[in-house]
Amino acid sequence: MDLASFAPALIFLIAVALLFDFLNGLHDAANSIATIVSTRVLAPQWAVFWAAFFNFIAFLFFGLHVAQTVGSGIIQAAIVDDRVIFGALTGAIVWNVVTWIAGIPSSSSHALIGGLVGAGLSKVGLSSIVWWGLGKTFIAIFMSPAIGFALALLLALIVSWTFLRLAPIKVDSTFRLLQFVSASLYSLGHGANDAQKTMGIIAVLLFSHGMMGETFSVPFWVVISCQAAMALGTLCGGWRIVHTMGSKITRLSPQQGFCAETGGAITLFMATYLGVPVSTTHTITGAIIGVGAARRVTAVRWGVARGIVFAWIVTMPMAGLISALAYFVSGLFLTGR
Repeated sequence: MDLASFAPALIFLIAVALLFDFLNGLHDAANSIATIVSTRVLAPQWAVFWAAFFNFIAFLFFGLHVAQTVGSGIIQAAIVDDRVIFGALTGAIVWNVVTWIAGIPSSSSHALIGGLVGAGLSKVGLSSIVWWGLGKTFIAIFMSPAIGFALALLLALIVSWTFLRLAPIKVDSTFRLLQFVSASLYSLGHGANDAQKTMGIIAVLLFSHGMMGETFSVPFWVVISCQAAMALGTLCGGWRIVHTMGSKITRLSPQQGFCAETGGAITLFMATYLGVPVSTTHTITGAIIGVGAARRVTAVRWGVARGIVFAWIVTMPMAGLISALAYFVSGLFLTGR
């Protein structure tokens, strides 16, 4: 595909999409590294390198089902134009920046979904929505943290009983090593599910410009660009949110960190295989609460958890409102192909 064939507006929007992907990695770095940092298994600067590497290579292990859902399964691909994509990305980026500054672990994924819906509704109304895809995403809002919670809780109980007779120092040293594995798995799941959302955006943008023919697909250069942008964002880290995720919800030991990361990773693997664009933030938060509750219910700071849940609830509508505003404003300077 010749770069000269790309219209300036198309190049601009691809750059904005990659900026969103970078900010997604920056914002969601906490999802990948909060547990391994809070348990002091890895220093922050090494943890982000570890997570970024596995974020980048995730495309080697998973199909592109999530990209297909985001690109053609949230709003109708036929109604997508430059203004719709600009509105969707602006809504997601602005909300990500606001919540990142505030240290709130909101969902980049649902900010993007809200942005798509807001822009689609602004253009043609309810007929823009692919209801089965949006419904699947709404179900995942509730299911991904619940599954992460249940798996992490179950793993914490199994591990506690299995290692009950071992000396605490032996258990601690064992799970310090195992956390390298669980953190790698979670970063793979994060890189696979989250980077594919931007792949879907760029792919549907190319499709709307007539650069794919009749078949919707994701070019390899889009895959590599999105994985690299996300990994670079992860390298820069979202330290405010790391603090919230890693220590404000509950205090974690290496054993609990392993259970939270493994439960979260299994949830992300299942969602990515099914093509469901879930929130990695929701998933790991549910898992962290699960391991905290396995110790005792009072070990979880429920006030912090309620604040995070409130951010989840408002993310999609707020991103949608910002997106709708950006869609109308963009009419002043984008042609709306």
